[in-house]
Amino acid sequence: MEGGAATRGRAWYHAAHAAVCDVLEPWAHGTVVRATRYPSYYDFNVVRVEEDPAMSVEALIAFADEALAGLAHRRVDFDLAAIAEPLRAGFESNAWKPQRLLWMRHQAPPPPGPGVSVEEVPYDAVHDLRVAWHGEDFPDQDPAAYHAQAREVALRRDAQVLAVREDGIPVAFAQLERDRATAEITQVYVHPDHRGGGRGTAITRAAIEAAANVRDLWICADDDNRPKELYAGLGFRPSWTAMQFLRLP
Repeated sequence: MEGGAATRGRAWYHAAHAAVCDVLEPWAHGTVVRATRYPSYYDFNVVRVEEDPAMSVEALIAFADEALAGLAHRRVDFDLAAIAEPLRAGFESNAWKPQRLLWMRHQAPPPPGPGVSVEEVPYDAVHDLRVAWHGEDFPDQDPAAYHAQAREVALRRDAQVLAVREDGIPVAFAQLERDRATAEITQVYVHPDHRGGGRGTAITRAAIEAAANVRDLWICADDDNRPKELYAGLGFRPSWTAMQFLRLP
């Protein structure tokens, strides 16, 4: 994996926290980031581990309990999965959900794709798809607060939303966020009833084209699931792998 690109990618990830969070407190092995206005938006309320902490799972959980006091969830993000992997079983035994995240950088033009029409739409046009996605990932959670907070953050960051419609109803969408010479495709989702027809490929291709000539275009995939193969086919290459541990409310 690329050293220079990985460093820039981690800087992009950290910059997103800096842009949204009002609390950024260094600790011995990273940064505690919190967005007090958005307590249900887990991505912006985390203990970030940026180097090997040489701590036990129990000590990390105790630190997260203190650092994230007052929040319903707990989350610890490791910049580097290799550091987190030995701790995985311990977190899982304490009812924390792990996720390996493969950060990929766009490096090659995508091949010709399916003739699926994609259009730019307002943020709220794909609300039902966002609800469906959240229901797949967090079926036992009330999504109302998260969606309201995610909407406010996305509008603050001038997110661009692209959609595929069927009979006038959005069935797939992608979201693109930019900051100067860097951009990230932060969301790609196809409704379960409409998967397998090239819509995911089409919506991701459209987001790549919308990003235009940025220096770095990022996308983040679950390292254990298929989308990373789709992204690789569209010109994205692995840069580095992170890991998250989440304890739901």
